[in-house]
Amino acid sequence: MEMRIIVAGVPGVGKTTIMEEVAKRANYRIVNYGTVMFNIAQSEGLVRHRDEMRKLPIEIQRRIQKEAAKKIGDMENIIVDTHLTIKTPAGYLPGLPVWVLDNIRPNLIVIIEAKPEEIKGRRERDETRKRDYESEREIKEHLEANRYAAFACSIYSGANVLILENNEGMVEKAVEKFMEALK
Repeated sequence: MEMRIIVAGVPGVGKTTIMEEVAKRANYRIVNYGTVMFNIAQSEGLVRHRDEMRKLPIEIQRRIQKEAAKKIGDMENIIVDTHLTIKTPAGYLPGLPVWVLDNIRPNLIVIIEAKPEEIKGRRERDETRKRDYESEREIKEHLEANRYAAFACSIYSGANVLILENNEGMVEKAVEKFMEALK
């Protein structure tokens, strides 16, 4: 059976660490949705840096999002690294609107969460990204928006939702819970 697993979380929650270990153990390939979108936008000369994507006009973001979904939808046995919601100046942009779900057809949606103060600290230590500042309250709001979005996506797509905690020192426990869900 072909599998497409969506893994989502707010920036700085530690998705990459968990996904890389699960992909290695389960022999899946990780596809970063944002990278697919960035490659499309960059090839069109719309952005130079990935963090500029969320500041593009919404119509352009949606068009690029649709193109990326079509590309990813043709892949099998993948873990799709993405965001359920993207905070933009115009509000939260859904990361998995109906046209994305129709193309990707996920079997499982995994939400990775952590304490807002831990996420804030991880972001502050990450010098590789140019993220906008968010307070712990704003991070908490974003985590909640992701939960709502995950269950809305589940209702539409029929995919199960798995919530993993990735608090400090809990990576192995999160990986084990993820692996159990794949059985």
